[in-house]
Amino acid sequence: MSIPERADVVVIGGGVAGCSIAYHLAKLGITDVVLCERKQLTSGTTWHAAGLVTQLRATRNMTELAKYTGELFSSLEAETGQATGFKQNGSFRLAKTPARFEELKRGVSMARNFGLAADVMTPGEIKERYPLITVDDIVGGIWMPKDGQVNPADVTMAMAKGARNKGVRIQENTKVQRIVTENGRVIGVEIDGGLLRADKVVIAGGMWSRDLAADIGVNLPLHAAEHFYIVTEPMEGLQPNLPVLFLGDECSYYKEDAGKLLLGCFEPEAKPWGHNGISEDFCFDSLPEDFDHFEPILEMAIKRMPALENTGIQLFFNGPESFTPDDRYLLGETPEVRNLFCACGFNSVGILSSGGVGKALAQWIHDGHAPFELADVDVRRMQPFQSNKTYLYDRTTETLGLLFQMHWPYRQYATARDVRRSPFHDRLLTIGASMTEAAGFERPGYFSTDQISSHIEYSYGPQNWFGAAKQESLNTAENVTLFDQSCFVKFRLEGRDACAVLNRVSAGNVDVAVGKVVYTQWLNERGGIEADVTITRLGETSFLIVTIATSQTRDFSWLHRHIPDDAHAILFDVTSAMPMLALMGPKSRALLEAVSGEDLGNDMVPFGHSREIEIGYGRVRINRLTFVGELGYELYMPAEFALHVFDTLVKNGSPFGLKHGGFFAINSMRMEKGYRHWGHDIGEEDTPIQAGLGFAVAYDKPIDFIGRDAVLRAKEKGVPNRRLVQVRLAGGGNAPLLYHEEPILRNGQIVGSITSGGYGHRIEASLGMGYVSSADGVTLDFLNSGDFEVEVACERFRAEVQFKPFYDPKNDRIRL
Repeated sequence: MSIPERADVVVIGGGVAGCSIAYHLAKLGITDVVLCERKQLTSGTTWHAAGLVTQLRATRNMTELAKYTGELFSSLEAETGQATGFKQNGSFRLAKTPARFEELKRGVSMARNFGLAADVMTPGEIKERYPLITVDDIVGGIWMPKDGQVNPADVTMAMAKGARNKGVRIQENTKVQRIVTENGRVIGVEIDGGLLRADKVVIAGGMWSRDLAADIGVNLPLHAAEHFYIVTEPMEGLQPNLPVLFLGDECSYYKEDAGKLLLGCFEPEAKPWGHNGISEDFCFDSLPEDFDHFEPILEMAIKRMPALENTGIQLFFNGPESFTPDDRYLLGETPEVRNLFCACGFNSVGILSSGGVGKALAQWIHDGHAPFELADVDVRRMQPFQSNKTYLYDRTTETLGLLFQMHWPYRQYATARDVRRSPFHDRLLTIGASMTEAAGFERPGYFSTDQISSHIEYSYGPQNWFGAAKQESLNTAENVTLFDQSCFVKFRLEGRDACAVLNRVSAGNVDVAVGKVVYTQWLNERGGIEADVTITRLGETSFLIVTIATSQTRDFSWLHRHIPDDAHAILFDVTSAMPMLALMGPKSRALLEAVSGEDLGNDMVPFGHSREIEIGYGRVRINRLTFVGELGYELYMPAEFALHVFDTLVKNGSPFGLKHGGFFAINSMRMEKGYRHWGHDIGEEDTPIQAGLGFAVAYDKPIDFIGRDAVLRAKEKGVPNRRLVQVRLAGGGNAPLLYHEEPILRNGQIVGSITSGGYGHRIEASLGMGYVSSADGVTLDFLNSGDFEVEVACERFRAEVQFKPFYDPKNDRIRL
């Protein structure tokens, strides 16, 4: 088949993801598609994948993508005539410890949000269905009847056939030498035959994706790692419908394979591969055996399944798979180049994700936006530093194993740390900071004491830092606490059109007096929240924009892409140049007045206003805002003055009860106040009205902002059918802790789920936020007339649900 001169879409990579994308594009009517595979379809990684098809993932939308994949696999053979080897034989997940059992049971409760079948099993019930294993040390497990397995090569060929049948061109032995761009947009790809022009290009090149993208300045952080499994000789008593078995506590999984047993692992210390490049000839290759590396897994497996001791090994396999720094794949349009998309870095879940990924990305290409909230895997979550090869190598030693390790709340990465440090880092360590990480930034989680270790002791209940977070929260309510928030992202927008640009992008009105701070959202055309920011007017043509650490790439790209070509507005990132401290508590004003000699009363600096003051030898911008529900100020300063300002505050803080606080305390206090967090409580599918943020929308401002029509339609409709609420569990400190996706029930029926949670130390309660729905509208009467519960680990707990925050609902304390 000859290669055309142009196509609507070029897909780079003929693995399961690339073929799924081509297949789903064709189903949407986009058939002018060319798929370029450097060697042959499935080569690289897909051909040797284990082929596990599970459905329950960490979040709602990831679960929906996996569910769709299973549904697609069940019908693909009938549609295409190509066998897939798919069978829905279910899966067991087993627990050897009470903590693992709680993790699994929390998963069952989450599954009920999605209508996904899941059951808790006793060791006896597991043994009855899986007689080959010993269960003497098993606490319990869960059964997922809709899970199964598939032949990865066959299912890929089926999707390729389905795509071809609709007119897609699939070109094997066609290597893309380079992606070609012009004026920040993709215009095609360079192959041996010359330039193949395309309106859109998709990178689905597996472990080659990083280097291909880096050639044009695009950031796709992924690194290959060795992945091991064995296939036994035929085993007597191995039934063809034997469920897939996962045993995270032993880092292993088991799958029946044509009368043999496949035993694979995700070991705690992995072996990165390909760090110095991948051979041009690499295709259906395997990597050298390393039996010593696999032996500890096999020893545990023999104890678990005694029949293995007398069974020969037919195949010892080692092959590469791609892993990302956070164990989530990379999907969507790249922020650096328009119309360039990616689907790569699948972290050993490529097969089970492939159908949903193909469908979602095809819709994204077709519609010009994501079909639903995909922030978990959106490539824009990544930071440029994360493509550093040494960083990726070091992190990959850990991320492979984390797939099967305990998924503890607040779990911190152990590798590739100390990447980004604030100027205050060493000072904070000296006084006991226990550092946590966000977007590579080291930031205090809490401050240790003689009684509280700086090492986090994980659990699903109160962790060892709870006492420290309580002390920090109570001191913030009573005195004043200093927080290092340098990880917050800062942009400057300058130019005569800066105000007009920001007013077009922002739902709030930023055309305010100099020195005013505006809390606002950036919306998409559907009215969903793309970003949650504060904007300070520094001058007639100058603005400071502040957002969260993890949104640095995403928010910069969003704003940059909405600056018209002819606008006089220059955007630049000043995060590294402008450290930030937060001084919070009822005595914060008195401390600032003492070190500055200024009158900072309500008349001089009202809430939501900004001004510059002198602290010691430094000049500091203070914004009177709070994310903890107390009188407080954000302090911005040039990096070279940061330590001096910090030392001046600390030196003068003792008479005011100054102490230091971390982000665990911040989360506790923001939960008490119902302050939303983008990516958890608000996102692309949530409108300001649903999120209770209608007060931040300037409906009548003279400029037509993005999303205005959608939000106006929602407002005119009246009471929304879906609304964010505040949740407090009964029982005070004896109630379980909430994290995410716990079902919310009204009169025994699921009406919503938790988006984020935390323990409120100022009010001594387990708290959550979450959306609830009602066909008749979520009104105050709907909340007051129902009996609410939250399900945690398959147990229900009484809950109080309301719109207002549980702490200081009238905001008296922030306006002291």
